[in-house]
Amino acid sequence: MVLSVGTIAPDFTTIDDEDKTISLSDFKGKIVVMYFYPKDDTPGCTKEAQGFRDNYDQYQGKGIVVFGVSMDDQASHKKFKEKYGLPFRLLVDSDGEISKAYDVDGDGYSKRVTYIINAEGKINHVDEKVKTDSHAQDILARLG
Repeated sequence: MVLSVGTIAPDFTTIDDEDKTISLSDFKGKIVVMYFYPKDDTPGCTKEAQGFRDNYDQYQGKGIVVFGVSMDDQASHKKFKEKYGLPFRLLVDSDGEISKAYDVDGDGYSKRVTYIINAEGKINHVDEKVKTDSHAQDILARLG
């Protein structure tokens, strides 16, 4: 069972694709779209990431922060980000602790689930039925 709408999003501290430390609490007051995905540079995950890339200006225009999260390491994230020109941060969850906290641990990989976290730090929406080719647009439509 994924976390429910209305739940306070679990805080975490990790590193991103550029080896910078990041905590969810750093973004309090902003809407955060945190999408979990199974593996860097695989067909579905690439399609999903490219969708967020191609719509990133619209997310930025609304002041929305986008994070991709998987259990790949920092080097894998960096390579994936550079290969596809991804403008948003990819968060490292090599130990699976973030995936476990968000209940998307798929036994060695992150399940494909997206959380929208509101400015107060509560989960506002959960998407478990992700269509990789239209997901970024679907989330934008959901956000209005």
